[in-house]
Amino acid sequence: MSKSAEDHVDRLRAQWARELPDVDTQGMEVLGRARRITLRVRPPIEAVFSEQGLDTGEFDVIATLLRSGPPYRMRPTELFKSLMISSGGLTDRLARLTRAGLIRRSASEGDARSLPVELTEEGRSRAEAAFRADMAVEAQLLKGLSRSDRTALAALLRKLALSLELPGREE
Repeated sequence: MSKSAEDHVDRLRAQWARELPDVDTQGMEVLGRARRITLRVRPPIEAVFSEQGLDTGEFDVIATLLRSGPPYRMRPTELFKSLMISSGGLTDRLARLTRAGLIRRSASEGDARSLPVELTEEGRSRAEAAFRADMAVEAQLLKGLSRSDRTALAALLRKLALSLELPGREE
């Protein structure tokens, strides 16, 4: 590999190979790069949400409601399971989104955990606009890969993700 084709992870691996040659650093090739890519792409993606007056967590909530389809309503328990966050974390997000007029909570007897959460028209409009802008930014971020490269990479990442989700997975 030419020096110009080396990236940060290649340089780290070379340093580790020199200092601890008995340690296999192949995991860093994938996971180290995945971490660096995530850190690099977060700011432009978060800027898209910020332009819509949202943070990433708030976008996650209204996008989940939008993806659920009409009537764009879910129970909080369904939401926090889908988002993989604590119910307390969801409560804070829901309060901010309610104040912003992006969701509404239907009144019913019982506690707030059972009150359905529903997108307002403004919430639906903002979620759709943010998602469209996010996909445009992500397409731009991936322009260095051909369509076939993106397809192959997506397939490999899916395979890795599924392997990590399997209960009692074996090496």
